[in-house]
Amino acid sequence: MTAKCKGFSTRAIHDGQEPETLTGAVGVPIYATSTYQQDELGKPRLGYEYARVSNPTRDRLETNLASLEGGIAARVFASGMAAVTAFCQMMKAGDHVVAGDNLYGGSLRFFNQVMAKFGVTFTYVDTKEPGNVAAAMQPNTRYVYLETPTNPLMALTDIAAMCKVAHAKGAEVIVDNTFMSPYFQRPLELGADMVLHSTTKFLNGHSDGLGGVIVCSTAEQAEALGFLQKAAGGIMSPFESWLILRGVKTLAIRMKQHDLNGRAVAEYLSKHPKVEKVLYPGLKEHPQYELAKRQMSGFGSMITIETGSLDNAKKLLKQVKVCTLAESLGGVETLISHPASMTHAAVGAEGRAKIGLTDGMVRISVGIEEVEDILADLEQALAAM
Repeated sequence: MTAKCKGFSTRAIHDGQEPETLTGAVGVPIYATSTYQQDELGKPRLGYEYARVSNPTRDRLETNLASLEGGIAARVFASGMAAVTAFCQMMKAGDHVVAGDNLYGGSLRFFNQVMAKFGVTFTYVDTKEPGNVAAAMQPNTRYVYLETPTNPLMALTDIAAMCKVAHAKGAEVIVDNTFMSPYFQRPLELGADMVLHSTTKFLNGHSDGLGGVIVCSTAEQAEALGFLQKAAGGIMSPFESWLILRGVKTLAIRMKQHDLNGRAVAEYLSKHPKVEKVLYPGLKEHPQYELAKRQMSGFGSMITIETGSLDNAKKLLKQVKVCTLAESLGGVETLISHPASMTHAAVGAEGRAKIGLTDGMVRISVGIEEVEDILADLEQALAAM
């Protein structure tokens, strides 16, 4: 059925999610096993030998996510950071990476405090301008690593333009597509070589499953990442794989509502007298609004606002009731956070100041509750400032 499925929702529900052949079970079974009986020595049944190497539930999820991103294969890992780690393990000492200067704090921490010990170097630039990346390229640059939109400043990178720059220098491009999901943005179609997600976020969508994925455009990438699953062991469990398979079935309809609510909340906040700035690509005043319309099929639900001070941010976050003060994003519930002390604490005060991330900024992952309830909650919380 996979080859015949065209529409996104159809592929999300059916690719990799076909009924189980033995009983006809419509839901993908959770294969909770560590090993598999072999029919005879050297003849594992259907190729399954040991669960770290492969598992039927995990295989189904990898098939599904590859289909949604338009890749040839996908490899899933125990967390988003485990996926970032696997990407880094594809490199060797002496390799160089050009990366965006406004990445998720956990990625920066791993690049600077772990990979630096193994001889991999990173140059961070503002990727809004392809020329910045071109200028940072070195003879040993192997990858260009992008987030678009960025977390939490909501800056965009022109993926197609960036791929031309990187490919001209012999480097590959990997895009963290967590904020948009494959429903609103598919980097491989724009020329990227790999796509990374924290599946914990919109792909799962229910704040109950942890994971990460890298979607590949070549067999060589898929083989290398499959080897790393086996050799390093940072795999996704069968239960987590099942949770994400379940979540993905409603990805399209959830993202439509996230987008509707996100636009309404961003418009409301942009007119509120106590909000100094709203960072959201769907607002016409966003400096990259035209790129957002061209590169993405929707604007999503991630919004960052400037409250003016740490004190104001604290007052707002203390007062919310429908919105949940918590790390993470992409759940059906509205999640609100303080990047400077939560997701980007590891960046340090100097690093945050350099990219323009202030103590007054608050990030909102708009959920799919009734939008009137979200707006009313923000209204009463802003009144406390």
